[in-house]
Amino acid sequence: MKFTATALGLLATIATTNAAMSACSKKIALGLTNIYENGDTAFHYDYCENLKDGRGYTAGIAGFCTGTSDAWVVLQEYHKMTGGKDAFSKYDAVMKKLDQSNSGSVSGLDGYCSVWGKLGKSDAKFRAAQDKVRDEMYFDPSQKLADKLGAQLDVTRAQLYDTTIQHGDGSDPDSVGALIKKTSASFKADAKGSSGSTLKINGHNVDEIVWLTKFLQVRMDDLKNPHNKETQEEWADSITRVKSYQYVVAQKQYKWGSSIKALDNDGKTTTVKC
Repeated sequence: MKFTATALGLLATIATTNAAMSACSKKIALGLTNIYENGDTAFHYDYCENLKDGRGYTAGIAGFCTGTSDAWVVLQEYHKMTGGKDAFSKYDAVMKKLDQSNSGSVSGLDGYCSVWGKLGKSDAKFRAAQDKVRDEMYFDPSQKLADKLGAQLDVTRAQLYDTTIQHGDGSDPDSVGALIKKTSASFKADAKGSSGSTLKINGHNVDEIVWLTKFLQVRMDDLKNPHNKETQEEWADSITRVKSYQYVVAQKQYKWGSSIKALDNDGKTTTVKC
């Protein structure tokens, strides 16, 4: 996933005071996304593989990819912590080229996953680098999008994080911003609901859960038929992460306490705790 600082022309304005997620709700959101990225709620700092989805090696707690710049950001952050000389330094020249080309090639990266896996298991600085980059590139931007939307509910704010992790925060047609824009454009009149939170969309009062329900369908459609066809097979197999949020909504788990019920990758009910 490639992060850009492109300003997104959202069609929503803030209707009420922003409601940042609590530390507990954030941990649930991160754990829920971990299920769909790595199979369980744990933080797999050592994970690394080539999914053959056009993004090179995918690794770590947020699926940092060699072909989409965010893995290079992690390595640079780690270099700052180590003084610039560490086990990843030998890949710097290749990673710089990949950062410029956004190529999914893994040529010149022999042993990359072995290094990532070893440091992910044992190096506190490397884990801290991953945490920092995940928040700065994905969690924090997703919450800014939630603030612009005026989202008050944990389920909406967490869904925007999960979408940002998978779709990226760029300006391409598959990005989280594009999906928000498409969702909001579909509202031509007020849309009532019972969530207790109202968004201001194109001048209309739209219940937050009504908006989120539409957003989940828009995202589902994009996963099945993305603009970037290199991701289509992998993304089509990942629709459970959207079905899980549809389940959370159906159970009316809008604001989160110490745990929620969701679906795992097999579509079975699981408990995610903070």
